[in-house]
Amino acid sequence: MAKDILQYNQMVEDALRAVVQRALGEVAESGFPGNHHFYITFRTAYPGVEIPDYLRSRYATEMTIVLQHQYDDLVVDDTAFGVTLSFSNRPERLIVPLRAITVFADPSVNFALPLHAAETRRRAIFARGARISLRRRQACGRFPGRQRKTGEVVSLDLFRRK
Repeated sequence: MAKDILQYNQMVEDALRAVVQRALGEVAESGFPGNHHFYITFRTAYPGVEIPDYLRSRYATEMTIVLQHQYDDLVVDDTAFGVTLSFSNRPERLIVPLRAITVFADPSVNFALPLHAAETRRRAIFARGARISLRRRQACGRFPGRQRKTGEVVSLDLFRRK
C-alpha cells in the first residue's frame, strides 16, 4: 500500500479546528454577538485536558459544556482554550486542547462541526505544550478578566441517534 503523501484528511481536520479557534477567539475578545452560543464536546481523558477530578469521574470519556451567558475568563491560543464555569455554584477552571474537541456547535445558526480527537504520542506532547502555553499567557496578564459568568454541563444523549 502506498503511503499517502498528502494527508488531506488531516488538512481538513486542521482547517476545521482553525474555525473553532477563530470563533472562540472572537468571542473571547468581543463576547457573543446576538443569540450565538456554543456547545463544545470534548474528550475528558485527552492529554492536556484539565478539569476537576469530580467532573472527570462523572464524565469519564466525554463532556459537553455550553458557553452562552455564564462563563468567565475565556482565553484562546493556538493550541487550547481555557474558561471558568460554575458547577453547583462553584467556579472551576477548565483547560481544553483544541484537539480534544469532538463536536463544536452553535445552535443559534444551526452550525455543527464533528471532529476527531485522535490520541497519538505526538499529539499528547502537543497537548501538554498547549496547557503550558495557555498558563504562561494567563500568568503574564495578556488576557484581561471578563465579566463574571457561570455555565452548565448538558448531556446530549437525548439528541443522539440510537
